[in-house]
Amino acid sequence: MQSQQTQANETARPIVQIVKLQKDFGPVRVLDGIDLSVAKGEKVTLIGPSGSGKTTLLRCINYLEVPTSGHVYVAGQLLGEQLEGGAYRRLSDREISRMRAQIGMVFQTFNLFPHLTVQQNICIGPTKVLRQPPAEAKALALQLLEKVGLADKLLAYPDQLSGGQRQRVAIARALAMRPQLMLFDEATSSLDPELVGEVLAVMRQLAREGMTMIIVTHEMGFAEEVSDRVIFMDKGAIVETGPPHELFQHPRHPRTRDFLSAVLQKKPYR
Repeated sequence: MQSQQTQANETARPIVQIVKLQKDFGPVRVLDGIDLSVAKGEKVTLIGPSGSGKTTLLRCINYLEVPTSGHVYVAGQLLGEQLEGGAYRRLSDREISRMRAQIGMVFQTFNLFPHLTVQQNICIGPTKVLRQPPAEAKALALQLLEKVGLADKLLAYPDQLSGGQRQRVAIARALAMRPQLMLFDEATSSLDPELVGEVLAVMRQLAREGMTMIIVTHEMGFAEEVSDRVIFMDKGAIVETGPPHELFQHPRHPRTRDFLSAVLQKKPYR
């Protein structure tokens, strides 16, 4: 009975819990008291104008940016710090890296190592961080490349790939760490239009498989299709949130209506 209760609690607990998150860059406040919970398996998309804080929020979740104040919990674990004697102590870089391993992140740029093959790019995390035997890491790399449709590029180098192929390798590399959460920061924004679809197809597949995802994108049709919830941000704050059809078709806040009218090139909402 106790194990069943524990399992129920694990299922009910948010995979991401953000509490009063604030981030300042000098005198500029980029995030202003963000509160956000994301359930296991939920797909949440962040939309909003440039400079609204979307990317900074992702980078704080992954602790690539240290919050000025507030806290981030991933899988119930306080990320990047530890409460000791009533005060919060920042963890060491090694401890933070170990915690960060449960979060996969795909950036606008591919960040692949140019001197390594596709296989080596995917294997480096599992072997160096997770201490996975090289043979197992290589088998996993091939499995993931088959998943993203690039099994034939196993021994290619990044400069031999198209932008869409490189981004799919970046997704495979992130998945190789077996993350509980995937963050996508405008993963298609640097791609030629004809290459966007192949990356979105991989993201759709991950969504169908139940991966927990937080996505920053300007692809509004994709956001409406795959998201369980869409969040509109502006000036470092969450302005409006709701199911995708409701938010896109019937936005409540005037700022959301203005933004969607501009990006969707629709007549102003009434």
